[in-house]
Order: sequence, then C-alpha cells, then structure tokens
Amino acid sequence: MIPPDGSPAAGTFNLSAISAGLAFEASLPALQQAVARGAVVVQAPPGTGKTTLVPPLLANLHAGDGRVIVTQPRRVAARSAARRLAALDGTGLGGRVGYTVRGERQAGPGTLVEFVTPGILLRRLLADPGLDGTAAVVLDEVHERGLETDLLAGMLAEVRALRGDLTLVAMSATLDATRFAALLRDPDDGSPAPVVGCPAVNYPLEVQWLPAPAARLDARGVTPAFLDHVAVAAADAHVRALGRDSAVDALVFLPGAREVSRVAASLRGLLGSAVDVLELHGQVAAAEQDRAVAGRRPGDAPRIIVSTDLAESSLTVPGVRLVVDSGLAREPRRDSGRGMSGLVTISCSRASADQRAGRAARQGPGLVVRCYSQQAYGAAPAHVTPEINVADLAGAALTLACWGAPGGKGLELPDAPPRGSMDDAVEVLRELGAVTREGQVTAAGRALAAIPADPRLARALLDGGTSTGRPLAAEVVAALTGDHRAPGGDLPRLLAQLRADKGPAGRRWAEESSRLAAVARRQGAGASTISATTSGPEAVGAVVALAFPDRVARRVVGSADAGQYLLTSGTRAGLPAGSTLSDHEWLAVAEVARASGRDAAGTGAVIRAAAPVTAATAAEAASHLLADTVDAVFVGGRLSARRTRRLGSIILSTAPARPTAAQGRMAVAAALQSEGLAALSWSAAATSLRRRLAFLHREAGEPWPDVSDPALLDRLDEWLGPELEELAAGKPVGSIDLANPLGRLMPWPEAARLDVLAPEILEVPSGSRIRIEYPEPGDAGAAPVVAVKLQECFGLAESPRLVDGRVPVLFHLLSPARRPLAVTADLTSFWAGPYGQVRGEMRGRYPKHPWPEDPWSAPATARTKHRK
Repeated sequence: MIPPDGSPAAGTFNLSAISAGLAFEASLPALQQAVARGAVVVQAPPGTGKTTLVPPLLANLHAGDGRVIVTQPRRVAARSAARRLAALDGTGLGGRVGYTVRGERQAGPGTLVEFVTPGILLRRLLADPGLDGTAAVVLDEVHERGLETDLLAGMLAEVRALRGDLTLVAMSATLDATRFAALLRDPDDGSPAPVVGCPAVNYPLEVQWLPAPAARLDARGVTPAFLDHVAVAAADAHVRALGRDSAVDALVFLPGAREVSRVAASLRGLLGSAVDVLELHGQVAAAEQDRAVAGRRPGDAPRIIVSTDLAESSLTVPGVRLVVDSGLAREPRRDSGRGMSGLVTISCSRASADQRAGRAARQGPGLVVRCYSQQAYGAAPAHVTPEINVADLAGAALTLACWGAPGGKGLELPDAPPRGSMDDAVEVLRELGAVTREGQVTAAGRALAAIPADPRLARALLDGGTSTGRPLAAEVVAALTGDHRAPGGDLPRLLAQLRADKGPAGRRWAEESSRLAAVARRQGAGASTISATTSGPEAVGAVVALAFPDRVARRVVGSADAGQYLLTSGTRAGLPAGSTLSDHEWLAVAEVARASGRDAAGTGAVIRAAAPVTAATAAEAASHLLADTVDAVFVGGRLSARRTRRLGSIILSTAPARPTAAQGRMAVAAALQSEGLAALSWSAAATSLRRRLAFLHREAGEPWPDVSDPALLDRLDEWLGPELEELAAGKPVGSIDLANPLGRLMPWPEAARLDVLAPEILEVPSGSRIRIEYPEPGDAGAAPVVAVKLQECFGLAESPRLVDGRVPVLFHLLSPARRPLAVTADLTSFWAGPYGQVRGEMRGRYPKHPWPEDPWSAPATARTKHRK
C-alpha cells in the first residue's frame, strides 16, 4: 500500500515522479478507492496517461502480493509501454518492468509489471486457470473489441469470482464503459464495477478534407491512384507544417503493410533525405518498430511515420502534430456461404477516425488531413465492429473448449458469439480431432491450443512435420500467419522469395519459422493423415491441405474462363491472371477472398495463396470428405442411377449403376415431392376417375376421398404402394394405369353408386352418349359440363342433376359447326326465352339443320334435315 505521506515505500513505484504532467494523475485517488471493490473500468481518452499510471498504482497497492499483468492488443504497444514505464521508473527493461510478446521476452523474477499481448495471457490462463502469482490484470484498449481481449474479459470475470483477491481493470478510450462494468460486476451483490473517468486533454485540432479524385477501393483493394494521392497529400502537408514549426512530425494511417510500404517509398521519392520516412506495421523488425514510436532525438531529421492502425490508440508517438488519414482499415470478415475468411479493407469507423485525428493534438495544436470526404466520414459506422461478430471463430472455439465452456456455453462475454459461426467453428475442431462430438476438448486439442496459431495451421505444423519435415511445415505456417502476398497466388514462390530475402521481412519470417519449429518439437510428433512423402512445391501443398482440407481444389475443365478451380467446400475460385499455378490440376488453397473481374476468373472469389498438391495427397488430407454414392433420379418417367465418387464437392469419377430398391423408392419419392403428381403418367381414364372423385368429395364430403395433389402425396403408400415398387424397380411410368390405384381409395359400399352420383356419360335425347367433363380437383366453383349440339337436346325439358339431384349439369350448347351458342344450367328457361333469338340468328346460317319453333316436342337429332 502507499504510505499516508505519499512517499514510495521500498519496492514500490514513485507515482509522484511517474505521473508528472499526465492528466490521469488527477484520477489516481478515485481509482485507488475504486480498486477496493476488486474490479474497475477506466474510461479515459488517448494521451491522458492511463496506460502509464494504472499499472504502477496497482503494483503499489498489491506490493508483495504478486505481479500486475497488462495486456496490449499489439506487440509494438506492449514493448513501447514497458519501455516508457521502465524509463520513468529509472530502472532497466526486464527488471521491475518487463514485457512478453510472441517470440520475445524481457521479464524476470523481480518483474512487478509485465506488459503482454492478449494471446500470451490466454495461453497462460489455460495453463494456469488460477493465475497463481498474479495480483492484478489490466485489459487495455478494450474498446477495440479484439476477439482475444473479449475472451479474456469473460474468462477473468470467472477467475475473479473464485479468487476474491484478484483485481481486474478494463481500460477503454471510448464510451463503451457500461458494457464492461456490467461484465465485471460484483460476484456477491451483482452491482456493476465502478467507472473511473478522466477528461480529454487534447489541444485544438484543425480538420482538413482532401478527398481523392479517384476511388479509394476497387475489386483488387486499395487503388494505386489513391495511394499516390495520400503520399502527395502527406508530403505537401508536412512541408507546410515544417515551414511553421521544424519540430513537427507526421503520422500517416493506411490499412495494411503493403499500402504502408508503397506510400513510404513514394514519400522517400518526393522528399528525399530531408525527411526520415519510417514504416510501422507487423512485418517491420522489432527494432524498427521501436524506433518509429520513439521520439525524435536532437539533430535528427523531421519524421513521417507511415503506419497501419498499430499507432491508432495504443501508443503516443512523441512529436506528432500532423496526421494524414486514408480513412481505411483492415478487419477480419467471414463468408460462411463460401467458406472464406480473412482480412478485408473497409472504411474505418468514425470512432477510429477520431482517435487517429487525436494523435495530432496530444502535445500541442495539431492538424489532421483526411484524404476522403465528409460524406464518407458520415456514412462510416459509428464504432468498430466487434471481432467476435465477423471473424472466423475456430481459435476462439478451441480456447473456450479448453476453458470448459464448449461453444461459449455458460461463459458471459461482452457479445455472445453468433450461433452459426460458432457451430461452424466447432465442426472444424471436430474434423481436426480437437474436440469430441459433445464439444469437450481432447488431448490433441490441448496440443493445438498450445501453439500460437489458428488451430488448422497448428494441425498442419504438427501433422505436416511428420510427412514433410518440421522445418518446411514451420516455414509454411510462418508465411501464412504473416502479412505476406504470394505472387500470383503461388505460395511455393513466396517461400523462395522469403528464403532469399535478407531484409527485415525475410529475417522476421525466418525467426518465426525457427520459433514455430521449436514449438512443434516441444509438442512432439503429430499423427499425419497423409502417407505420401512429397518434396518441392507438392510438399508445401501437403502442409496446406492438412490445414485446410475444405479448400483442396481441382481445376474446372471446360469452364468459360481459364484458371477456375472448384474447392471441396463447393466454392469456385479463380487464380490471378498469369499465375504460375495455372498448369496444375490440383491445388491446396490457403487463402481465398472475394473479388471480381479478371482476377477471379469470373467466379467472384480469387485464390490469394495456394500450392500444387498431388491427387493422392489431396484425397488423404481430406479423407473425411471422400464419399462413394449411388445417386438415383426419376426423370421423364424413368429411373436411372450413377455411381459417383466425390471429394467433398469435387467429382472424382462417375459411371452408370443399378440402384437398390431403397434408392429407387427414394428417387421416385423425391421426384413426386419436387414435381408433384405431374411426374406420373395420367391416362384419360385415370384423369376422369380422379375428377369424378374430387367432385363427389367436394359436394358430398366423406367418405368420398380427397384426391387433391397434397392429399394424394400424403397417402402415396396407401393408394400407389405396389406401383411405386414397380417404378423403383425400373418399370416405365407409361406402363402403369393410375385408374386402378385410384380405385383403392374409393369407399365401400358407397363406391357402387359412383356411376349414379357422378356418371361418366350422359345420354342426350338424340341418343348420343356425351362425356361429362368434371372440374379439376381443387376447383371449388366449377360445375360439371356437357358440350353438345343444340339440336341433340330438343325435347329435354329440364337440366339433369347429379349427386342425388344436388348439382345441375352445365350445358355448353353448340352450333352445327360445334361453336358455342349458349351456356346454361337451366334448359327450361333457355327453351322458353333465349332459344328464340338463337333460332332467328342461326336458321339462315345453317338452313340444312332443323330449327323448330317448338323445341319441346321436336325430335332431337345429330343429323341434317336431308339425312334425317
């Protein structure tokens, strides 16, 4: 604890010296009081000093109780924060203040405050759920809503419920404190964690809008024209700023490492050696990253730091008074429909844009030049999208399974994972053997979780090393986890370039490869599912196929566009134009992304990284997707079948086959469900019987059966059972008369009166037997119709009635040429009235036919007067 007089006790930090000039100093008393509750949310804008002051305060409050762990979303931020605190403390890095990031550690037994990345703490938490020796944990930059930080918030809240002495602090730079205060609520009374705030201390900030004349993005990503615009805007703005103040440094924000490198090169060409242009992104060597975030030394040239969002909120870069913002960000996205996931370039949120701009006004009045329009800013989302809502969740699902919360069940998180995404992730883990069918973690799953990579790449590292050797497997995984672009999508070619690269990118990749190989060696040999020992590019493909069996792909033969491939997942993707991989029939695809135009070969998805693979290796790596099926179809009234061997959605071979009876029945049933009763062959007799039965069901009801399409389909086995068996055995549908099967539905003994209630034929006075046309099943208002020549009905005084006199027959009275003359269901009224008008009009047109004045007594005839 801090002595009452404020002086530091032995082994504690001198907060008075450390906090000098930092705005958050005024909030330290409130924070010290709130920490007594066990959990606190700190809400303070960037630049107030919360990252510098909160950890040593906690270390003082917990002196002798254990270490304070502070998470930073990025490695460069963790190193920078540790270096700054150690410098203010007057101690060496790795002593009282240290850090641990992937592949690098500066900490020892005497370290009181340790800065780490979230992934490091997650693996520690899985290895030691009680966090023995840790007194407090600070989750910094929780507003960025990184997936690992969100997982830590939920998991640490559970640890705190079991360990009352563990202090948790969540720190946010934006107005998202309420969500985390509720998550870190008191386990006893449920009250939310207290929130300690601090006002912003930014100096005046001038905003200039300088939209580019060309589009920022196209189908391939950030346009070269826009990057040139950013470079020119940054050079002009910096020259003008140096004219007013030679101490001004500039910070340029771009979405990714490739864009950073291009703009940095342009700036060097525009400004020469007068300005020191530095790059800041994940592929830059650690020493170069640290140099970029450190302040300018006396005598150094003015600086322009060209950065990804590494510098957005976690760091204060001394000397920066000018910010040039592209307004773009790279965020993870998952396309469940195509089985794709990866980073996409989008407009950054307004909150991110404001944080970037704020970097210019931390140490004095500043200027931000936004290389896009105010309209684009207004249309951007207000806040960054939580990564858990849009990213691939395989790694998160494995972490949750190891934690004892399969699929996230029972664990409260800032945002619950989308159910569909989590179900897909758990299925991936099942295929890897990492979890059981119930979602519980296996021994293999724990081995994968110990490797700092996506579970699929971890599987490739362990199992691929068995067949291709650890060094190559480690090289492939290191290339895929870095922000490298394979030329033409050719991953073996990228590996060759990295091996030959003696610069920072090549050295960093080599270091990561060595580290991963060492991790794999500690975990032991994997259980490879591929037996073929391959070499060269196919060995690279074998490693990729083990990681992504759902992305094994085969060239589409005969496609309109060359370079189309079908993935086992069912997605079609194209190689970039001119790719050196286009001659290979089989590929193992590591990265595929949405695209349009020629780069996607007309598919809408482009292969960004792949390697050739042999057909045998593809089948072994994706063996769980192999299927040998007989597919029977009932088309055109006949059953046929083919035996098909598939690797996922890829057809390996197909040939005619004889279906089993069960397969035939399923094919016929499927055709009937898809096409309805139209899939059967209806004779005139069957159609007539069905209409008569439908008419009786409509007019008389039960027990006359419902013979509508839905009713007959529901009762197929009852009335069509034997015939279905015949069709399933291959009998043509045309050889089956459906009149007999329909007869099975007729009720007995009522069926004996069918011809009385609904006769098929009506005999008219001329002696002709005329078929009665009954309405279609389901036609609720139509009447039974008799179409007959008018002369054949002379003497028929009343219309006949059906169904025991309930329904009159509707007569369509025809001319001698069989054209309609009248429609009536009441012959009595017709003879007494309209017939006279019809007679007057027709007798001159048809003089050979009788048109008597008295139709009641005239003999009916189907003949002319002469023939009569």
